Amino acid sequence: MNEFSTLLEHLGDPGTFPAALATLVEVSGSSYRRAGARLLLTARGTSFGTLSGGCLEADVLARCARVREASTPEVATYDTREENDLVWGVGLGCHGVVRILIEPLPSCPTWVAPVRAAARARQEIRLGVTFGPAARRARSTALATPEFPSVSGEDCFIDAIPPPFRLLVFGAGDDARPLVRFGAALGWEISVFDPRPALPTRERFPEAVAWHTGSIDSLLGAATTDERTGAVIMTHHYVHDLPLLAGLRPRPLAYLGLLGPRARGDRLLREVAALAPPSVTPAVRDDLLHAPVGLDLGGDGPAAVALSIVSEIQCRLSGRDGRPLRERSQPIHPR
Repeated sequence: MNEFSTLLEHLGDPGTFPAALATLVEVSGSSYRRAGARLLLTARGTSFGTLSGGCLEADVLARCARVREASTPEVATYDTREENDLVWGVGLGCHGVVRILIEPLPSCPTWVAPVRAAARARQEIRLGVTFGPAARRARSTALATPEFPSVSGEDCFIDAIPPPFRLLVFGAGDDARPLVRFGAALGWEISVFDPRPALPTRERFPEAVAWHTGSIDSLLGAATTDERTGAVIMTHHYVHDLPLLAGLRPRPLAYLGLLGPRARGDRLLREVAALAPPSVTPAVRDDLLHAPVGLDLGGDGPAAVALSIVSEIQCRLSGRDGRPLRERSQPIHPR
C-alpha cells in the first residue's frame, strides 16, 4: 500500500478525527520530498506520512497539534538554503524553501470518497489545495475539472493523483518472494499467479493483495492490465512462459519483464512472434518488453535479482535511465 493509500485508509476511520493534514504545497530549490507529500496527525496522536527526510517532522507535528486544537489552518515556510541555519540549528543544508499547508480536519473530508472511487476505477483524479497568507479557509478539494476556483489573496496547488501502480508476478517460486516484498515496500499493489496451487498463497506472499492459481488461460483471464500495470514472468518453466508471454505482450502495460538468460528469451520471442496478431507491430512489442529482466546491478541470489527488477520498473515509471545521480545535470525532481 502506498503512502497516499495508507492516508486514505486512516481517513476512513472515525477515530482519526479531529485530525490535521499537512500538505507540501510549494518547493523552491532542493527538497527531499516533492509537492504533494502529506502527513496526517490523528486524534490519537499518531501520524502517517512524511514531508522531509525527518528534519522537519517534529516542528510540523507540533504545528499540526496546534491546528487540530484551534481548528484554524496555517501555512509554514521552511528555508533550508543555509548550511548552518540558525533558525533550526541543525544545519539541514537542503538548499531549498518549502511551504506546507496545515489544515484542520474535524471530520472525514468530502474529497476522500471521490478519490477512493477514482482509485477503484483505476482513474487519475486531481486534488486542489488552497494556501497562502490568507489561508483562513484553506482546504483540499477533489476537482471535477482541471481548473481550481480562485480565492482572492490565496494560491492554489493542484495535485494529480494516479491510481496505484499494480504489479502482476507470474511465478510464485522462492525467488518471487523478495520481488513481492520490495514492490510492496514501494507501495505497489501486487498479485501473484502460478499454476501450482501450493505456491501462490497468502502465507508465502503476505504482502500481496491477490493470489491466483489454475490453468495458464485462467491466470491470464484473472490478470487485468492497464497503463499503470506491470508484469514479470518468472515461472522457470518454458511451457508456462511461452503462453504467458504470448498472452501478455499485446496487452496495455507499463512494463513487461521476462526472467531468464538472453538466449532463452530470444527463443521465446521467436516463438511468440509467430503467434502474434499482425496488428501488433514488433516495434510496439519490443519497446515494452524487458528481456532479460532487470538492471545490470551485479550481485547474486533472489534478493539481488529482485532489486534489479524493481529498479528497472521504477526507471520505466519515472522515465529515467538508471544512471548515477552524480551524472545527472538536471534537478532530481521535475519542477
